[in-house]
Amino acid sequence: MTFRLSGKRIAILVAEGVEDLEYFVPLMRLQEEGADVVTAALDLEPVRGKGGLVITPKATIASLRAEELFGLVVPGGWAPDKLRRSPAVTALVRAMDETGKTIGIICHGGWVPISAGIMRGRKATGSIGIKDDLVNAGATWVDAPAFREGNLVWGRVVADIPDFCRELVLALVSERD
Repeated sequence: MTFRLSGKRIAILVAEGVEDLEYFVPLMRLQEEGADVVTAALDLEPVRGKGGLVITPKATIASLRAEELFGLVVPGGWAPDKLRRSPAVTALVRAMDETGKTIGIICHGGWVPISAGIMRGRKATGSIGIKDDLVNAGATWVDAPAFREGNLVWGRVVADIPDFCRELVLALVSERD
């Protein structure tokens, strides 16, 4: 069996209220490809997803360095509203973007790149609830289940997770060394 992302470290950012499926499905899909997936949060305390599942972070976001990561995933739910307030989160997202590394963003996850200041002139999708936020940040709204523009991979909502994961893996595999 070939693991297309073997040895590649990819972080998934979580906080209280993360959308459980938007965390767990990409986590498992990336693990299927052999990625070393690290769950990172603002601290190391367990967080509870919107659906009640408990997630135990393995690293703090402040300890992550863009140069040590191959990719980044920002799931939705209410977690992005908490994450975007952290300078460590926005600095990491900016650093990943500046180096062209893949960032997967789904549903309300779009709040994080908005607060990182990287949306002007780019296409984006997500929950209809953040459409105005994305547009006001200078993005062009696209009503599509999932797509990739440059290093950003977008997914709309939970129902679009299969399309999002497919685009995410394709983007990461195309960036392999």
